[in-house]
Amino acid sequence: MRATPAAFLLLSGLALRQPLPCPAVSRTAASSAHEAAFDSAERGRVLQAVIENLRHHYFDHQVAQKTAETLRASEKSGVDNAADGDAYAHWLTQQMRDASHDMHLEVVYSADPLPDLSQAPSSGSRERYRRLLEQQDCTFEKVEILPSNIGYFKLNSFPDPEFCAAKARTAMAKLNLADAVIFDLRDNRGGMPGMTALIAAYLFDYPEYWYDPREPVNEKSWTGSPVEGNKLAEKPVYALTSHTTISGAEQFAYNLKMLKRATIVGETTGGAAHAGVFHRIDDHFGIAIPEVRPVNPYGKNDWEGVGVEPDVKTPAADALKTAQALAERRLESK
Repeated sequence: MRATPAAFLLLSGLALRQPLPCPAVSRTAASSAHEAAFDSAERGRVLQAVIENLRHHYFDHQVAQKTAETLRASEKSGVDNAADGDAYAHWLTQQMRDASHDMHLEVVYSADPLPDLSQAPSSGSRERYRRLLEQQDCTFEKVEILPSNIGYFKLNSFPDPEFCAAKARTAMAKLNLADAVIFDLRDNRGGMPGMTALIAAYLFDYPEYWYDPREPVNEKSWTGSPVEGNKLAEKPVYALTSHTTISGAEQFAYNLKMLKRATIVGETTGGAAHAGVFHRIDDHFGIAIPEVRPVNPYGKNDWEGVGVEPDVKTPAADALKTAQALAERRLESK
């Protein structure tokens, strides 16, 4: 089983309430030894593994070959003399991106051993994840009806539907009779595409294409609309964003904006990379490689590196009261 770093962290219960944690400052004896032993032979071994992974996994074989040739040429010219693993990973990443013009390619270095993602997560890790989600109410911080019958849903991630679909449906049912809905994504750090699509299904009365840059078009690329008994499909929708809104939360906001189904209020989102599939090279190096060509019906670019621009720009701290005022004016005009 291959998995992205984000998916692994979610299954480990580490990426639920805050940005991904920084690497620990302390180093084990093994990691310190690896840093000390980093030399030309080690660089050559890692380079060969990066090239093999590119050729085997990258979705455009011609670009993969061109990028591999660029890496080899740089090696022969002697410019790959990075003194440590972290610097070498950054150098490889820049070389790949310059050659391929694909900002999703990335070589990752960790002084401490990387997790082995070649095996499916154990039942124990999934059970820990389930319990953590249960303790945090699936990261659904608040669901309530505000004055003027405006529904409000603050969710701080889009957790795995396997564990949280029922809570998501319960939350949406509480909002079913609202005259407008506000989704608060200001503290949302992403999560599972399946959950973004599950919640979005309540906002349409027909199956709508739901763009996911990590997946080719398949049977899961549409919302499960209409939802039986749902009354929100034609209600005004607002999504609150901040500069720390990233990843799956950006996917949610981006799709709703491009489909003209929601008004985005707040700050430009973080523009987090929708990294490719992560391949572990060894204990310290790995490479993220896009394995599918995204099919974006709205144009070549999405939120990668630039974020989702709000329709109404305002500091994140003022976004809720701004959206409430917008909703109230719209409801009064009916």
